[in-house]
Amino acid sequence: MTISTDPLHIAVSKSRGVTIDWSDGHRSEYNCALLRDACPCATCTGGHGTTPQPSNYSGANSSANPFQMYQPKLAMKNIEEVGSYAFRIDWNDNHNAGIYSYEYLRHICPCPECAAQRAGGAL
Repeated sequence: MTISTDPLHIAVSKSRGVTIDWSDGHRSEYNCALLRDACPCATCTGGHGTTPQPSNYSGANSSANPFQMYQPKLAMKNIEEVGSYAFRIDWNDNHNAGIYSYEYLRHICPCPECAAQRAGGAL
């Protein structure tokens, strides 16, 4: 089966995340924490030889410091298309450098089927 990276429909909820229906019939659902933690920008991934600085919104580490400062729940302030191959998200934590290509998004699909294919080397 050929894996599609062509979205048929994209639904955005700025507080919950993004759902993509692909042209091969597959549906991918990405919550905000997953998208922010998987930001593909050079700062987050360590591009250009820098030290990676990924976020950790999906890792529940609230017990590390019981006196943490209040942080608002992660949400998208804005999302915009980049050409016909990607979108860019402006996050409420003031990060906005990541360009999420459809190919990248299909590769990181969190569903069990895609996770199994990645484990088997098919994705």
